[in-house]
Amino acid sequence: MRGVWRWRHNPLRRRTDRVEAWVALAAALLVVFGATSAGLLAGRSTHGALLTTVRIQHQQRHLEWVTVDRLVSRTPLDPDPETSSQRDAHRRVVARWTGRDGTAHMGQLAAPRPVETGERFRIWTDGRGRVVPRPMDASTAGTHAVLAGLGTAAGVGMMIEGARRLIVWLLMVRRFRRWDEAWERAGQDWGRAGAGS
Repeated sequence: MRGVWRWRHNPLRRRTDRVEAWVALAAALLVVFGATSAGLLAGRSTHGALLTTVRIQHQQRHLEWVTVDRLVSRTPLDPDPETSSQRDAHRRVVARWTGRDGTAHMGQLAAPRPVETGERFRIWTDGRGRVVPRPMDASTAGTHAVLAGLGTAAGVGMMIEGARRLIVWLLMVRRFRRWDEAWERAGQDWGRAGAGS
C-alpha cells in the first residue's frame, strides 16, 4: 500500500494508470461490500420464501398408512451394480390406502424397505389422497438459502470482476492507440543511425 501511495507522484504515471487504480479500488470495495450484501439479501429472501413453502407443504401433505396388496414382479437382472442396488433398496408394490378426504386409492408405489403382502408402511399424500413427496423441512430450507446466498455473492463478484477487466482492457486499447500516435509523430526513422536524431 505504501508503494502505491508513493506511486501517485511518479512522473511516468499516466492518467490511465490513475483511472485503472481507482477502478481496482472500487471493484475491490464492491466485491467486499456489494457482493456480500447481495448474497445476504438473496439468502434472507430465499430463506423466507422457503420457510413459507415448508409451512404450506406441512399443512397440505399428510402421512397415510398403505397396505401392500401384492409385490410387482422384478425386472430382469441389471448388469450395472449401481442401478440394481438402487432398485433392490426400493421394491415396487401395489398398495391400497384411504385419502384424507375418505376416497379409496390403489396404485404402484416404491416401498421404503423390503415388504411382503399385507404389510403396512406410510406414505405422504395430498388432501385428495394422491402420492406426493415428503414435505421440505426447515433445515433443508436453511441449506438451500445458504447456497442461494453464496451463489448470488459469487455471481455478483464475478460480474464486478468482469466489468473491471473490461474497463482495464479498454484502457489498454486507449494506451496502445496513444503509443501508435506517438510513434507516428516521432517518424519512421527515429532511432536509426544517421537519421539526424
